[in-house]
Amino acid sequence: MNAMAYVRGHALDYDRWESEGAKGWSYEDCLPYFKKAQSHEYGENDYRGGSGPLKVSRGTSHNPLHQAWLKAGQEAGYPFSEDMNGYQQEGVAYMDATIHKGQRCSASVAYLHPALSRPNLETITNTLVTRIIFENKKAVGLEIVENGVTKKIRGEEIILSGGAINSPQLLLLSGVGDSKDLKELGIEPVHHLPGVGSNLQDHLEMYVAQNCKKPITLYSDQKGLRMIQVGLQWFWNNTGSAASAHLESGGFFRSHAGVPHPDIQVHFLPSQVIDHGRQPPYLEAYQVHVGPMRATSKGWLKLKSKDPREAPLLQPNYLETEQDRWEMRQCVKLMREIFAQPAFQEFRGEELAPGGDVQTDEQIDAFVREKSDSAYHPSCTCKMGDRNDPMAVVDSNTNVIGLENLRVIDASIMPSIVSGNLNAPTIMLAEKAADMVRGSASLPPATGVPVFKTPMDRQR
Repeated sequence: MNAMAYVRGHALDYDRWESEGAKGWSYEDCLPYFKKAQSHEYGENDYRGGSGPLKVSRGTSHNPLHQAWLKAGQEAGYPFSEDMNGYQQEGVAYMDATIHKGQRCSASVAYLHPALSRPNLETITNTLVTRIIFENKKAVGLEIVENGVTKKIRGEEIILSGGAINSPQLLLLSGVGDSKDLKELGIEPVHHLPGVGSNLQDHLEMYVAQNCKKPITLYSDQKGLRMIQVGLQWFWNNTGSAASAHLESGGFFRSHAGVPHPDIQVHFLPSQVIDHGRQPPYLEAYQVHVGPMRATSKGWLKLKSKDPREAPLLQPNYLETEQDRWEMRQCVKLMREIFAQPAFQEFRGEELAPGGDVQTDEQIDAFVREKSDSAYHPSCTCKMGDRNDPMAVVDSNTNVIGLENLRVIDASIMPSIVSGNLNAPTIMLAEKAADMVRGSASLPPATGVPVFKTPMDRQR
């Protein structure tokens, strides 16, 4: 489950993919697949799709705090973007979401539900895939445990879509990875591919929150009878507070001059989230979820044992570099700058996080270490790249390098993390890869579609 944010990242992210060895994955190549997947409530244009299966819309709550956020950002000198997924990502903007008429439009709703009646779709439940079966270098099937019984199933082509954790885990369990590491666990290597599980990238974020002096946040909607009323309203006609994820506005900013495109993302929320929602709000408050987009720290994933039921070892290496620590400080300072603008004057109470007593860089660093969290964007652990790249796992057609009949199609094959949420980019990636699986010609590149680039006088 995700927060339903529909954010594509920046055009230069995909041009970077191509420069990193993912040929045919530039922005011009990817934009047609973003459009193919999408049906935006505002209709089709050069950037948006109008007839795809994934329904995308803007927020419906009309909470005045969103307007305060957008106005404050402009008062602080940042531009307003009409569409952060269109011509200009940089600035404050309304956010798109995969919501249709008050209901979640997940990949399951958009793609799986319409296909449930197909005769070639088989549903398997209560099943654990334990390894890929190879004949020499050719993938021919899977070993599974279904309702406690071990079985083998064969297939003409195996496609892993387990995500950035489970796809590399299954490859390693099947003998595909660093041969030395596999032998140490008693796994017979099938193919030496040291990039499997390396290059782990994620987005780290934290909350900057303030008390709200007016009772206009979601605080009352999450308590007692009012919460019941909100739920009944949604069950009755899919409207009201429960019809939105409430991340309806946000923004993209550059941490300093010289950054070619925004490297900080913000989600604004007219409420308070504590411990990932495991604790309820305790007062009227609003906050931003803010974090850097392209961390220089890279992590890894390895097997703890050859037991497929045992979770792998993860080392994300968050904040390993001084650059990453500096960017997190900038996030706090930038958010405080925006919250201090006149647009928030009538709402602004005391700062709840980091708190007014957190001022020095050392104090901010301590807050970041204690309170920052994963944004749930693990990626890049089976990176796509040139076949001559020793750390690449799949080629530009999503085939596992050096093996036959085996693909990986999920966020793990991103060469590097994109500047935004991973929901929309992963669906785009799958749409583009589907043409490769079918042997269909790729959609024509979207040449000549303009994208805002920071003027040189603002780069210095």
